Amino acid sequence: MTFRITAPGRMKAIAACALLLASASASAINLQQAYEQALQNDPTYRSAFYENQSGKENAILGRAGLLPNVQANYNASKNRADIETPVALTHPQYISRVSTIQLRQTLFNVDAYARYKQGNAQALLSDQVFSVRGQEVLIRVMSAYFDALFADEQVALNTAQRDAYLEQSAVNQRLLKHGEGTRTDVLEVQARLELSEANLIEAMDGQRTTRNTLAGIIGGDPGTLVGLNDTFRMLPLAPSRLEEWKAIALKENPELQAQTTALEVAKQEILKARAGHAPRLDFVASYSKNSSETINTYNQDSTVRSLGIQLNVPLYSGGSVNATSRQAVAGLERSRADLQAKTDKTLIEVSKQFSAVQSSIAKVNALNRAVESSNLLIKATEQSIKGGVRINLDLLNAQQQLFTAKRDLAQARYNYMMASLRLRAAAGTLDASDVTRTASYFR
Repeated sequence: MTFRITAPGRMKAIAACALLLASASASAINLQQAYEQALQNDPTYRSAFYENQSGKENAILGRAGLLPNVQANYNASKNRADIETPVALTHPQYISRVSTIQLRQTLFNVDAYARYKQGNAQALLSDQVFSVRGQEVLIRVMSAYFDALFADEQVALNTAQRDAYLEQSAVNQRLLKHGEGTRTDVLEVQARLELSEANLIEAMDGQRTTRNTLAGIIGGDPGTLVGLNDTFRMLPLAPSRLEEWKAIALKENPELQAQTTALEVAKQEILKARAGHAPRLDFVASYSKNSSETINTYNQDSTVRSLGIQLNVPLYSGGSVNATSRQAVAGLERSRADLQAKTDKTLIEVSKQFSAVQSSIAKVNALNRAVESSNLLIKATEQSIKGGVRINLDLLNAQQQLFTAKRDLAQARYNYMMASLRLRAAAGTLDASDVTRTASYFR
């Protein structure tokens, strides 16, 4: 949104600002488009996407231990033997071949069952973490877009203020030349003009930085950004009570959900470790064809079919099972502590953003009134100067007050929107529909 400083001759300054902002690109990008481009191009989000794709495979990996395992083996060897008997010494040469296919099906395996449960939990954890990353990219692109817009407004406001001082300086110079002004008036305006030039340079630096940040997220030059509507209207919080937001957060926050799932992963890690003491029972079936398998079966072919069970009972492993189990128990307790820490942090964040939304609403309303009052003050001061009641410095101060009020109003509006989004993120209800809702604030 472009703010106009109401003083004679300011329209030229505003037009110059508009040309400055439009020079970045011939096309305009709105908030929805920026978000969609970020989903396609943001490297952090793409990394999270492939991390999630990898994490989903844990469910299949965990299930594999409970399903049949089939293996096929083929062995062919060229052999030369020395056979000595009481009557002769022979050196037969032959090729032995062994072909085997074996099926193994777990009947009782604590480790495999724990891996199955853990794999499902890890796949779910991956989805929940990806949900967190989705909220993070939404917040980042919104924040970068708002920062870039605010930087544009800073440039526009600083340019308009600089041009206002230029105009005022020219007026004072003419008055001084005709003996109607004072040297003090000229110096006062010149000092304000120099300061406004420095502020404009700083604002342009900030504009470049924020645009580069946004470009890195959306994967290209953002061009001209679609700004806020002239009729900016804030919506009341729903629900309206802090305790309701906290209850929603405890139920819906994806970080808390992910940490709860991490507890389940840690529990199965304990079961996996303790499985080192548990027996394993497998069903085994095999089929093999052998040709001259050994010297004793030289020139003999055989086919062997077998069905049976195999029992393995671990007896002693040097204490590694107990040590691994203790590590797993410590990991579970750490996960519990992490869950409590994240819960506390989430509730604090909900309270912080809830208060930020409420204070932002009050601040925007107050600054709207401040801008209106500052505009009226400038008009009144200009009239008072003509009547000889006020002096040049009073007008400069009134113009600075208007500039500060408009700058703070712009910042307060963006703070309100960001606080609303962060509150929803903390509560776990932030999604793509919030982009559409927020985009309605922009023309």
